Amino acid sequence: MPSETAGAAPERHLIRYSGHAPFTSEIIARAAGTSVFTESGRELLDFTSGQMSAILGHSHPAIVATVREQVALLDHLHSGMLSRPVVDLTRRLAETLPEPLEKVLLLTTGAEANEAAVRMAKLVTGRHEVVSFARSWHGMTQAAANATYSAGRKGYGPAAPGNFALPVPDRFHPDFVDAEGVLDWRRQLDLGFDLIDAQSVGSLAACLVEPILSSGGVIELPPGYLAALAQKCRERDMLLILDEAQTGLCRTGDWYAFEHEGVVPDILTLSKTLGAGLPLAAVVTSPEIEQRAHERGFLFFTTHVSDPLPAAVGNTVLEVLVRDRLDERARGLGTALRGHLDELATRHDAVGDVRGRGLLLGMELAGDQTLGAGGADRLGAAVTRRCFELGLHMNIVQLPGMGGTFRIAPPLTASDNEIAHGAAILDQALTDAVKDL
Repeated sequence: MPSETAGAAPERHLIRYSGHAPFTSEIIARAAGTSVFTESGRELLDFTSGQMSAILGHSHPAIVATVREQVALLDHLHSGMLSRPVVDLTRRLAETLPEPLEKVLLLTTGAEANEAAVRMAKLVTGRHEVVSFARSWHGMTQAAANATYSAGRKGYGPAAPGNFALPVPDRFHPDFVDAEGVLDWRRQLDLGFDLIDAQSVGSLAACLVEPILSSGGVIELPPGYLAALAQKCRERDMLLILDEAQTGLCRTGDWYAFEHEGVVPDILTLSKTLGAGLPLAAVVTSPEIEQRAHERGFLFFTTHVSDPLPAAVGNTVLEVLVRDRLDERARGLGTALRGHLDELATRHDAVGDVRGRGLLLGMELAGDQTLGAGGADRLGAAVTRRCFELGLHMNIVQLPGMGGTFRIAPPLTASDNEIAHGAAILDQALTDAVKDL
């Protein structure tokens, strides 16, 4: 086959799958640690951990060694066969979680895990209606996409019946406020479920939410919210499914974000961070729910369910997280990064808010106030471009009417100097972008 001719567009044969977001302007040749390197030799600090996944950085030596060893021994099996890496990973995952979460299904992507969780909830409850946040992202497969409201809903025909959106408790943009002008999330939650109850045909099965909305603008749920949401579910005999694709496995400073509130879900989904950048996901639930699902013939038989190669990687990820105490590291680095971002907010009028937990932080731009209507969108694009030029890869979430929020999620293995250097580049990019607009 002839190689790509010099000067030809790299994306010539690619289907553009990111909506209107463009591909990066340079081809990436390799990655190591907190950096990716372009074919031209440029180094970019990666403050997105790949697709918010590579919590151990790129090409971590322990993962490289595991892949080399395991791929030569056992990579893929018939989906009904079990291997030692799969059996070990299910046990080790259960040991990191509170009771009664101890039954595990190993899959590949977050969408697939959410698909399986919703399918299980519908089968176990005998109902079909699903509640999720109005700015949620749970994946692009059928049930996951039906529960996704932040993007991708228009133009694909009707969604499945019985999907309801719950208002997002956004403290920076409150829609229900008390006498002091502060978000009144209890009244908001009550009204949200009043509307859901009015629309429901009496078949509420599950509530699927992220403990910190990522694609929704890095929205951390207010203290007490998750417990109140769990109570709403119990009152309706619904199952609470928590999607910890981005928050699980130490990123927020806890092993799991739900631990921060002391709320244990009925079903937990993991992906991204579990494989540290490789395709590995999990559904975790209680023996009681698993037993009911099994009795009713639960079926989620896929080509790569319980594959040994990614399971071996998952075991290594858990080993490194424990060995290197990366939950503590995430708390420490997160505090340092938050300090840098808060300091930027004091000097740049274009920064409206800084929020998040551990090493999943959000910085929202306030360009509409300083640059007029649509200013935040223009500024966000300009800052992202300038960061890339200066050697920092950043990801920005742009929601209609909300401006832009940078999702900042460096690897848990980043150094103090890399955190400081990335913040300095962001400082320069904000200065340059505001000046140029």
